[in-house]
Amino acid sequence: MILFPAIDLKDGQCVRLYKGEMDQATVFNDNPAAQASAFVAQGCEWLHLVDLNGAFAGEPVNAAPVEEILKAVDVPVQLGGGIRDRATIEAWLDKGIRRVILGTIALRDPDFVREVAKSYPGQIVVGIDARGGHVAVEGWAETSEMTAIDLGRKFEDAGVGAIVYTDIDRDGTMEGLNVTGTIDLANALTIPVIASGGVASLQDLQILADAARAATGTIEGAISGRALYDGRLDIAEALTFLKGV
Repeated sequence: MILFPAIDLKDGQCVRLYKGEMDQATVFNDNPAAQASAFVAQGCEWLHLVDLNGAFAGEPVNAAPVEEILKAVDVPVQLGGGIRDRATIEAWLDKGIRRVILGTIALRDPDFVREVAKSYPGQIVVGIDARGGHVAVEGWAETSEMTAIDLGRKFEDAGVGAIVYTDIDRDGTMEGLNVTGTIDLANALTIPVIASGGVASLQDLQILADAARAATGTIEGAISGRALYDGRLDIAEALTFLKGV
């Protein structure tokens, strides 16, 4: 399984939100490229980037720090936040982003997502952010009637590389992953699922790994943010453990 360190970008800085609330942002580093380099130096083999301003604006806002990160590291990077048209997708892939994460547009226009996933097999990731099991969009400001599983099923056999499943009520809280929701989604799909929201310790990853072993679906890895910045999750320990899963 892969550990994806989260670099959430707000106003050019590396921050973490609490339950997705933009007014509850803690700045952890004002140099995102330096933070990205630090994660890679500690052995991380992927990075997970989110343009938080972009998620609300519906278009890229923190392009400059993303480009600086791409210049600073040589590991694959996945990026989400405000990416809602083919031109933006193509621009980021051309600049070196390995996988583009589509969230709001996946609910608004699933046919478009299927179309671009077929154009770029394995390079489109669907971000499913859920509150109470229902999909939230527009930077988590709006909760829909669609369930995470029903949305995920729309992208079966379309060439989607993975689904990032975030439990908004756990995000930034360090209260532990929603393992049940994550496994239920993975078991309903053939697309690999990445767990996100609430990772607080190595024990959380162990609980996820134990559940994944018994699952019929695939858990590709887990995203962690605040726990890495606070030091509650030791990167070396996490990487060593996940290599064996």
